[in-house]
Amino acid sequence: MDRMDAIRLFVRVVERGSFSAVAREAGVGQPAVSKQIAALEVSFGAQLMRRTSRQMVLTEAGETFYESAVRLVDDFEALRSSVGRGQSAPSGLIRVTVAPVFGRLYVVPRLSEFFDRFPDISIEMSASERRINLIEEGIDLAIRHSDLDDSSLTVRKLTTSPFVTVATPAYFDKFGIPATPGELEKHRCVIFSHQREPRPWLFEDTLGATVHHPRGNFRTADPEQIRAAVLADLGVAHVPGWLFASEIVSGAVRVVLRDFEGGSLAMSAVFPAARRLPTKVRLFIDFLAAAFARDPSLTLEQPASATGTSRPDR
Repeated sequence: MDRMDAIRLFVRVVERGSFSAVAREAGVGQPAVSKQIAALEVSFGAQLMRRTSRQMVLTEAGETFYESAVRLVDDFEALRSSVGRGQSAPSGLIRVTVAPVFGRLYVVPRLSEFFDRFPDISIEMSASERRINLIEEGIDLAIRHSDLDDSSLTVRKLTTSPFVTVATPAYFDKFGIPATPGELEKHRCVIFSHQREPRPWLFEDTLGATVHHPRGNFRTADPEQIRAAVLADLGVAHVPGWLFASEIVSGAVRVVLRDFEGGSLAMSAVFPAARRLPTKVRLFIDFLAAAFARDPSLTLEQPASATGTSRPDR
């Protein structure tokens, strides 16, 4: 193993906080990783890490070394890609976590185009709604919705989708179409419930904001189940438009209360603020942002006829 490989291992150990985890990634034994880090310390004449049975802590020299090592590894990979093959060909594995439904509908279908452009980049994707520690779990990038207030993370907005109120034509044929948010009191609602708390529905018009507290027989924290429930004619849902974009276009669901739409939901790329963003990750983020910008379904820029109302979509 050469010096650059050892520096890469050092960077990964710092990012993962675990020798054993990095050893599994590299396909070697933990003693081999420890030996390489020790060799770096001898080579540079300084202790980089203090290791105990429970944790690894960087020394002051180690913190300085890590900051330089991250830049060195990234620059080396970019140089090797552009010079070694005579063209820009970034490579390596990107570990991504994504909200499950959004990943299935909007990320995975675009991977073929991304791999055509960057065949030497691989994606390892996990689907989860839970908030995770990106550094501890070795994740390069999270694609998440909702606002984030963690100062250790950098957030780049990828797209924004308005909240819409939807149900199937069969449901509306049976229960009628609400003309105002107040009329939702007479309707069965499919409720998003986070930590057992139903999320209220926000509406706005020229007179101000209205908050509706939905009631119904079915609640869930899983957007996939909300999709299934609405499509099974169980009731009305108030959701980000991307969740039913194709069904809105096809007429499988109808949007109502467009004159009272309020709020929107952003999908963002989230990555550790303390680390320099690797070229491969930056390219993936740029690719998704450009792809989402070309997709009008995310912002519901559809013809009026697709919504079942007379008001043009925004």
